[in-house]
Amino acid sequence: MKRHYFVSDDLDDLDRIEVELERRGIKKPQIHVLSKDDTAVAAHEHLHSIESVLKQDVVHGTIIGAMFGLLAAAAVIAVGYLTTLPETFTWMPFYFLAIVMFGFITWSGGFYGIQTPHKDFRRFQKDLDNGKHIFIVDVDPSQEEAIEQLGTRHPGLLDAGTGTATPRWVVMGQQGVKDFTSTTFP
Repeated sequence: MKRHYFVSDDLDDLDRIEVELERRGIKKPQIHVLSKDDTAVAAHEHLHSIESVLKQDVVHGTIIGAMFGLLAAAAVIAVGYLTTLPETFTWMPFYFLAIVMFGFITWSGGFYGIQTPHKDFRRFQKDLDNGKHIFIVDVDPSQEEAIEQLGTRHPGLLDAGTGTATPRWVVMGQQGVKDFTSTTFP
């Protein structure tokens, strides 16, 4: 899948575009709006905003923190192995310190990530600060034609490039859960 980014300042137009894309076979989990005004996005029936936690770099920061935490924990165990201290005090303090170091550094990475915009969305900070909205569409190669036609029918929609999309199995899994819950629990 390929991710397309568009910039617009008109949520009503984005609402119409989403309906148009859904009619052309692009599923709702493939379409998102990134905006600082989530209330205005929620007021539009067809638009759905990116979840707050995904706007920040929490997951990436936590993973980086976990890697550094693992290195710190390994260093604590290595110090215990290379010295004679465990023979005097037992291994328990080293195990405990390694677990605490891993947990604290992992938490610190997540804490840093929650304060940082997501790496894929940093390039749009200026547009977001100016009150614009980022329209994000993940498409398969067979759906590219629908995206190419957007620019001609919607001149207020500015193409802002492409990027790496959410894996297809995740998007289709989201759609499958939505289909299951809407038919099972109407």
